[in-house]
Amino acid sequence: MQDPLLTKTSADTYLCFDFGYKKIGTAVGQTITGSASPLQTIRSINQSPDWDIITKLIQEWRPAGLIVGISRQADGSDNPVTPRMLKFCRQLEGRYQLPVYQQDETLSTFEAKQMLFDDVNVNAGKLWEVQDQLAAQLILQSWLNDYKKKDD
Repeated sequence: MQDPLLTKTSADTYLCFDFGYKKIGTAVGQTITGSASPLQTIRSINQSPDWDIITKLIQEWRPAGLIVGISRQADGSDNPVTPRMLKFCRQLEGRYQLPVYQQDETLSTFEAKQMLFDDVNVNAGKLWEVQDQLAAQLILQSWLNDYKKKDD
């Protein structure tokens, strides 16, 4: 993995993925604003990423790099989905020749659900559709915050 500080410009765009077996939440953020926004939820095809949609997002946003949320146990060990997340990182890097950064995503989906359910009163059906987008936004915002700290 590359250090983003070695290749950064003041206005780089990054795409983030909250990987799951059934769906992948996406978000976009810029280093110039230091903020992230949810994009969309991509439904998986037979538990595999929909590479056509991911390719379209990368062509549209032309990111400097990609961020993937990585989930681990509280003790730092892998949980059952961690190997699939790491495989997704390798696939992204191989397909798009972009740097891929891993960001801890512990509790991001739980936090997204809580925000949507408690703060915005989103119903359960709508929650299923948007929770992963918000989780990706939270992951990317955390990465951008860490990125900014490295720059200071």
